[in-house]
Amino acid sequence: MSAGGESLALPASEAAHEPSLSALDAVAVLVGVVIGIGIFGFPPLVAQHASSELVYLALWGAGGLVMLIGALCYAELGAAYPGAGGEYLYLSRAWGARVGLLFAWARCTVIQTGAIAVVAFIYGDYAQQLLPLGPHGVALHAAISVVALTALNIAGTRPSKRLQWIFTLLTLAALAAVLIAGLTAAPQAPETPIVAGLTGNPAGLLGMGMVFVLLTYGGWNEAAYLSGELRDPGRNMSRVLLAGTAVVTVAYLLINLALLELFGLQGLRDSNAVGAAVMQLAAGPYAAAGLSLLICATALSTINGTILTGARLYYALGRDVPRLRGLAGWNARGHSPVNALLAQGALTLVLVGVGALSANSVQTMVAYTAPVFWLFMMLVAASLWRLRRLDPARPRPFRVPLYPLTPALLALACAGLVYSSAVYAGAGALMGLAVLALGLPLLRLLKPAQASG
Repeated sequence: MSAGGESLALPASEAAHEPSLSALDAVAVLVGVVIGIGIFGFPPLVAQHASSELVYLALWGAGGLVMLIGALCYAELGAAYPGAGGEYLYLSRAWGARVGLLFAWARCTVIQTGAIAVVAFIYGDYAQQLLPLGPHGVALHAAISVVALTALNIAGTRPSKRLQWIFTLLTLAALAAVLIAGLTAAPQAPETPIVAGLTGNPAGLLGMGMVFVLLTYGGWNEAAYLSGELRDPGRNMSRVLLAGTAVVTVAYLLINLALLELFGLQGLRDSNAVGAAVMQLAAGPYAAAGLSLLICATALSTINGTILTGARLYYALGRDVPRLRGLAGWNARGHSPVNALLAQGALTLVLVGVGALSANSVQTMVAYTAPVFWLFMMLVAASLWRLRRLDPARPRPFRVPLYPLTPALLALACAGLVYSSAVYAGAGALMGLAVLALGLPLLRLLKPAQASG
């Protein structure tokens, strides 16, 4: 990524190349990216914000709809501006280099580090089942995973990529095991009484429930990159997105139906490691331990991949902003951005420490990242409209259907999620917004030539 100027000239990195993905290839990639560790960690948190089983399932269905709308918008942007920085590029082109730089700051300090911390705590929940480390064991496991995988990436990109391949192959195996166990296990009698309703603002509860649902659906924005590699995107992109969204949504609804059948809504609310609990019911403690190990590997895969990609933006900031040049240190032998990895790891450990002090570490980290994440996604949705006005001659192999309604719906959904997460999520959300505000002075580090329109 490059914190370049606001010109709409095509950079060299956007040079045309032969598309290599068939529609079926693209569906497989999209489904593989979206289905991940979140389905093992977020259902209990969604249940805590749903007043009934019907509302719980409706949230998962609505998440699939938002995924489709968002992916359609990202697909047009990605087809028009393929493979050159994703959201950073769209925001810079539409709203100027300073907005792009503020997004880079937010991604480095809130979005990416918060995402690593969220998954690290999900890993800690399952690792604590296998190797208890005391009252703060979840946070200790989370910190150990961040330190170990940061060190691995500092050692070199090649060993990190090899480990990523191994862990990725285990993800679908873990998902299949949970689904089969959920469909075959006998329902569990609830140990706590069913709560008929939840206290609090219903709109806020539903909004926070959607935040957790959409985190589980996270990754659909990778459609922006698929569109640049897809054969005949004008004809195939809508097919890929419809098919991919349908597969993911049906899979998540089936899994959650199985979870409700086993635990009921209140039992699901009370579960910390839902995958292990399913296997415990279906096949006993040894199977539960085996699945916990598998889910730990899946979580480590997500953490490793996020560390690997996230550090590149720190490196780009150090390369492009003179006063942050220290972040641009590069290990030529290991092909890794050492200083960027160290900075990212340190910030993530601070967040792990903050999460350790809260009653629900995962929920605190989600609250920290959510308002900032959805604020910038709202700007990306508006970028589609603005770039059509600023750059009307740009070839667009795929055009979002029902324009301008589709990007308007995405922007409204994002605005609602910003409001819900900022108002209802508490101190964690305010902390994330405060860190974003600390980045405003960073805009002054831009050279005048970069900031000019």
